[in-house]
Amino acid sequence: QVQLVESGGGLVQAGGSLRLSCAASGRTLSGRTMGWFRQAPGKEREFVASISWTGTSSIYADPVKGRFTISRDNAKNTVYLQMNSLKPDDTAVYSCAGTRLYRSSGSSKATEYSDWGQGTQVTVSS
Repeated sequence: QVQLVESGGGLVQAGGSLRLSCAASGRTLSGRTMGWFRQAPGKEREFVASISWTGTSSIYADPVKGRFTISRDNAKNTVYLQMNSLKPDDTAVYSCAGTRLYRSSGSSKATEYSDWGQGTQVTVSS
């Protein structure tokens, strides 16, 4: 199993940007579909973005399309989430997740992921 640790969260004003990182240890991220999910207070966890094994394909949730970009650097064992034009509704704990399941464009199904990080808080003020 791979251990995932997120970083890069914080407090930002609406319209600002943050870049989250998800570093893996224990095992390589190569051969894993990776994803980002978020959970706001009082709400269920929701899918944000996912990226394929090679990083050539990705999918996004509708609320973040055009604003967020997922990427990966397998040599560094790290996955990133660049978040631009942040809105107060983006406030949540963001967690990265990994699965050895092959998905050509990534996966939006939390049940398909076996590896989870602890999460990093992102707070967007209005």
